[in-house]
Amino acid sequence: MIYELSDTSKVKHLFEGWKETLIYSCLQKVMGKIYVTDPDSPVSAMAYAGCFAFYAGVPDKELVRHKPHGFVIMAPQDEKWADCIEECFPNAKKITRYAIKKDTKFDKELLHKLTDRLPEGYDLKYIDEDIYDMCLMDPVTRDFVSSFESKEKYLDIGRGVVVIRSGRIVAGASSYTRYNEGIEIEVDTVEEERRKGLATAACAALILRCLGEGLYPSWDAQNMNSVHLAEKLGYEYDHEYTAYEVSGREGMMRPAWKMPSGSLEQTRTVPKGSLSL
Repeated sequence: MIYELSDTSKVKHLFEGWKETLIYSCLQKVMGKIYVTDPDSPVSAMAYAGCFAFYAGVPDKELVRHKPHGFVIMAPQDEKWADCIEECFPNAKKITRYAIKKDTKFDKELLHKLTDRLPEGYDLKYIDEDIYDMCLMDPVTRDFVSSFESKEKYLDIGRGVVVIRSGRIVAGASSYTRYNEGIEIEVDTVEEERRKGLATAACAALILRCLGEGLYPSWDAQNMNSVHLAEKLGYEYDHEYTAYEVSGREGMMRPAWKMPSGSLEQTRTVPKGSLSL
């Protein structure tokens, strides 16, 4: 049986040393959930936020097999968890992702210069009530806000900047998730508007806003293009790590889940930008 864990402090030690802000979101109960097979004395745990699942502790096939509904990116804590995922989901796509250091000291003058390079005819706007609704209308921009449970939640704790041209959102950077000390950045640009510096300007503006509020703008990359954009903004590459993409058609679903609150019946697309540019 799978349980949603109310007292997340019971598994904090299992994730010790794992510098991943989506895990922080779950442990801090800001966003996401923690799931276990033993709610009293858990030795294994899954932290689930957005479409990412992080597995820690003693490898547990039951926890892996009963994955969240829909597409999931599974991140194993170690090789034993990786073997467990491969055994449970032999068709899972093994991928390499790239972690970025979490202690960046940003050059604010550089960031201001990057925002100033926005081409004529394009405008930077913070995501407010109206722009939130605009984001939901396009699959490219939907993930800027879709990880949050509601519009009210996003407007309360989310942060985002978009680039608008002729009344349309053509690029943006936003909080894929939020934790107490900061956000995890999500960035994307519509295909026909790429290579114009729009994503760079939006990211620089978002980072400046976060710094102004005392929030850390965390970055994680799906590929080297995302790493290079991060470095352009002042971040430093840390290390690569293994993850697995599991389709929504695989795995055992709802019958085995016992959830005191919340739900895993949400489908996420692959996050873009810093999480999967």
